[in-house]
Amino acid sequence: MQSVLNALRLLEEVAARQPVGVADLARAMESPKSTVQRALLTLHTAGWIRPAGGTSTRWMVSTKALYVGRSATGELGLRDIAVPVMEELRRATDETVHLAVPEAGNIVLIERLETSKPVRIILPLGQNLPAHASANGKAVLAASSDEAVERHITDGLTRFTETSIVDPRLLRAALAEVRLRGYATNAGEWRSDVSAVAAAVLGDAGLPVASLSVNVPTSRMTEDSRAAFGAAVREAAKTVSEALRRTRGD
Repeated sequence: MQSVLNALRLLEEVAARQPVGVADLARAMESPKSTVQRALLTLHTAGWIRPAGGTSTRWMVSTKALYVGRSATGELGLRDIAVPVMEELRRATDETVHLAVPEAGNIVLIERLETSKPVRIILPLGQNLPAHASANGKAVLAASSDEAVERHITDGLTRFTETSIVDPRLLRAALAEVRLRGYATNAGEWRSDVSAVAAAVLGDAGLPVASLSVNVPTSRMTEDSRAAFGAAVREAAKTVSEALRRTRGD
């Protein structure tokens, strides 16, 4: 039983840190490298993880893990509805489009459609995005209850870059702006090379169940393109929200 629990904990660590190597996992789990290596091979044989970049020195979760997670939370239905809308959004912007869902205080990337441009934003599926320092996260927070926002603030606002919002008053003001214009922005607040716009997908009682985003290298984002992408993602999220409510009979 303990070996099963250790393997499950290791899977969680891989998902949180991916792509990640044996040494980092051993430190995180406070276990010998040989023990971690055996557990990694077991998870790989079972199809739960895969080598990152084709090398077995670094690991990331597989689509099997993502599929099970989606099934547990009903995200397969969300994805089926969202992907066609995401395709339209990608065609309209020719930039990378993400679908993310809130989970345990984080925002988790569950689908990605990539731009045709050679310089692009590439994040792995299953990537955790900080709620206060990503466009997807701020879109979700802005559509959440005041209590949910305050809980996130109480948990602490981590600084990732010079533009990260770590003052609670500034974050509340930024979320108020998101509510007014209908989409959130990220100007290198999580990673300096990543900029994005995002809008929340709303479900029951108007609460956020996901977010859609257009993701652009910071060097390619202009004020004009940010506004255009924002308007496009706002309409796309509205379309997904309406379709999701119809499907669920709301």
